[in-house]
Amino acid sequence: MKKSSPAAPAPAATEKPERWRIDAGDADVATLVIPADSFRTRHFEIDCRLVAQPLAADAHLGMRVDVDGGLEWTRRAPVATPGQSDSIDYHFRRELPAGRPLRVVVKTEARQARRVRLLIEAEEG
Repeated sequence: MKKSSPAAPAPAATEKPERWRIDAGDADVATLVIPADSFRTRHFEIDCRLVAQPLAADAHLGMRVDVDGGLEWTRRAPVATPGQSDSIDYHFRRELPAGRPLRVVVKTEARQARRVRLLIEAEEG
């Protein structure tokens, strides 16, 4: 008589979507790691945000987003709102096949500006 392998548990259809978040405060680098799911492919909406307060008229902000070790996006720009906080935002979607984790690293630059907050948020959708 042959024995069959045990069946893998199937995720419940009513599971809440996964949400992952890292608030790095005023740090210059943030890393978000979404662990692998062995049984299903997932889709994530990912938001990266740098908020800074300019300290001088010639302030600049920069942000680089790396995904799984490769460059996804980069930007460097002067602060558009002298005297007020300013931000750089990047939004992207990613399919995450079963068995694969996702690593998002955001590196920032602030010249003549003070970092206020660095966030990475991912929501399954």
